[in-house]
Amino acid sequence: MIHKTAIVDRKAEIDDDVYIGPYCIIEGKVKIRKGTKLLSHVVIQGNTTIGEDCTISPFASIGGPPQDITYRGEETETIIGKRNIIKEYVTINRGTTHGGGVTRIGDNNFIMAYSHIAHDCKVGSNVIMANCATLAGHVEVDDNVVFGGLCAVHQFCRIGRFAFVSGLTGVPKDIPPFMIAAGNRAKLYGLNLIGLERNNFPKEEIAKLKKAYRILFRSSLPLSTSLKILEEELKGENIKILVEFIQSSKRGICR
Repeated sequence: MIHKTAIVDRKAEIDDDVYIGPYCIIEGKVKIRKGTKLLSHVVIQGNTTIGEDCTISPFASIGGPPQDITYRGEETETIIGKRNIIKEYVTINRGTTHGGGVTRIGDNNFIMAYSHIAHDCKVGSNVIMANCATLAGHVEVDDNVVFGGLCAVHQFCRIGRFAFVSGLTGVPKDIPPFMIAAGNRAKLYGLNLIGLERNNFPKEEIAKLKKAYRILFRSSLPLSTSLKILEEELKGENIKILVEFIQSSKRGICR
């Protein structure tokens, strides 16, 4: 199932039922697992692993050298999980030695045309990146995050689970879990209610997160005091996730 115009490196490991379409180029120690389809004109380089049942559209470039001026050809990796849909002209760069050496993407992600995932990023599962969404180096994205089109995330930022980043948004700091962020420089605009409802969050959990949002971002209390109130009065797993994310932030959080 390898088209006669495709070029496949002898060092590559290709499972039997992989489809490699016209004019694809597989270069280096690439591993492609069963059920994955490279439709045409796809370039995969370096020490890259593509999991099962992925679909990669024309002109995507996976595992290329990082856009980092300190990179000197070191052996680093790109690891992509199962059932990912990667659309046209997407670029995903491999890691750097000073960033852990791995760019890692989970399962069931939908990465739309012209999106970019830079070196050393960690992207979870069930993430949607609309057209031209871009992640700079070392960005961490938790599960079930949605990015609108033409948004850009600054290097070393973190995006918490079930967050929604609106289109045309620049993200300079961490986005806490469960929140909506929007604006030329991202600000928070409440809970991602539609996302939570679509993912079957119980009404009582949504009400608790609403209260947490008001205490954190709509009161005049210091952040440390607000977090203490959340821990003592609201409690619960989702509140714990929210509190720990904020407490562990290194860049600070969007407010």
